[in-house]
Amino acid sequence: MVTLHSRLSALADNFASAVLDAIRAAPLEDLLGAPTRGRPPSTSISRPTARRARSSGRLKRRSADDIATALEHIHGLLKRHKDGMRAEQIRDALHMQSKEMPRVLSEGLAKRKLKKKGQKRATTYFAA
Repeated sequence: MVTLHSRLSALADNFASAVLDAIRAAPLEDLLGAPTRGRPPSTSISRPTARRARSSGRLKRRSADDIATALEHIHGLLKRHKDGMRAEQIRDALHMQSKEMPRVLSEGLAKRKLKKKGQKRATTYFAA
């Protein structure tokens, strides 16, 4: 009569042997993670905007064109919302990070494309 312990031990030995055989039979490139011919390297970028940095790190440096484009998106959004929007509402609507917002909003205010009313979290932004 075969006990459960001996049966599980035999299954584990068979599994370990099969894994070792697969590793021994694999080409060195697969083991090192180098891409093989005909297969493009995998990327972890899931969105078309590769401008975003790691979620916990700093943003990548943005050019003046990038900031101007973001400002145009915000200006267009605020034109459609005559009652204005708070910064977090703008961020949610445009799928931006909170770290991206201050520079773009301050540029919009400096260029007089945006107006604001209120202070701190109660600030509401309007299209000028």
